Amino acid sequence: MRTLQYLLRKEFKQIFRNKSLLPVIFIMPVIQLLIMPLAANYEVKNINISIVDHDHSSWSQKLISTITSSGYFKLAGYSNSFSQSFQQIENDKADLVLEIPHDFEKNIVRENKQQLFIAVNAINGTKAGLGGAYLATIITSFNAGIRLDWLQQQRFNQIPVIEITASNWFNTFLYYPFFMVPGILVVLVTMVCTYMCSLNIVKEKEIGTIEQINVTPIKKHHFILGKLIPFWVIGIFVFSIGLFIVGSLVYGIIPLGSIGLLYAFLSLYLVALLGLGLLISTYSDTQQQAMSVAFFFIMIFLLMSGLFTPVDSMPGWARVIAKFNPVTYFIEVMRMVVLKGSGFSDIKYQFLIMTGFAVVLNTWAILNYKKTN
Repeated sequence: MRTLQYLLRKEFKQIFRNKSLLPVIFIMPVIQLLIMPLAANYEVKNINISIVDHDHSSWSQKLISTITSSGYFKLAGYSNSFSQSFQQIENDKADLVLEIPHDFEKNIVRENKQQLFIAVNAINGTKAGLGGAYLATIITSFNAGIRLDWLQQQRFNQIPVIEITASNWFNTFLYYPFFMVPGILVVLVTMVCTYMCSLNIVKEKEIGTIEQINVTPIKKHHFILGKLIPFWVIGIFVFSIGLFIVGSLVYGIIPLGSIGLLYAFLSLYLVALLGLGLLISTYSDTQQQAMSVAFFFIMIFLLMSGLFTPVDSMPGWARVIAKFNPVTYFIEVMRMVVLKGSGFSDIKYQFLIMTGFAVVLNTWAILNYKKTN
């Protein structure tokens, strides 16, 4: 324990002596956690729509007012020619074109039906799909309103009506930061700990101090623990700042589940993560190599973790890769404990998987690290 104490003291002094490293560890994650949840929003708004109105009736004007007042669309153009509106799509000034035909109101009254034409710019598939779905929903609602206006009051009283009341669990107002902040916090902790741990030992190799350590009677497990424990503590500290200061004070996210259970999983997750960083450092001879390898894994962890897109919507081969991604399980646990108030019985499977990651990665790293060349 005394040997380990000296090594830990040396590591903490080395970390806090590097003035350029401290902002990277403590300030940058806070700034990123403040900005990223506001940008990572699944709700698409301010969709530019160009409307071609051949009818100019009271109902066509009412439909246009309903669309523009929904909060999702901005009127980018109003013309009498489809070619003019299509030119706006080609110039990237409009995302959708809605064409209202001649005799729009007259055909609805006389023939009880009418068709509308919608053209969607599908270069951005997400925006196109959501924009088209929003517009179709608004038109359907407008059509339902017309049907209700036509029903006589006496007849309306005789028609059975099914009322639907929506109740959102765990995120009542569908506030996206409630969903995004826990996942982004996991990614930031992952980035800080993986990069810092993988670069730490490689830096010792580059400056030559690791040769001096190797010739001392320090045992291998003492050296490895001395390298891992400081970043394990830093990871818990960064997580605490993100959860209690940024999450609670800025976004109003109060964990519904057990804080102790959350930190228990975090502790296990950091052991697995630092094992990966240590493993990367054992295979790298320079900091540039370690950065490149760590960046490769971080990008896979980020894109295939379920942070932005659900894992269930991925192809089969991608779901298999996601099962070997430790970030996936911690994001699931964060959202379950923080938003749903899940207990240990709900996340014991994730605990078991993370234990396997910790054992395999650290054992591999310890066996691959050699004190002598």
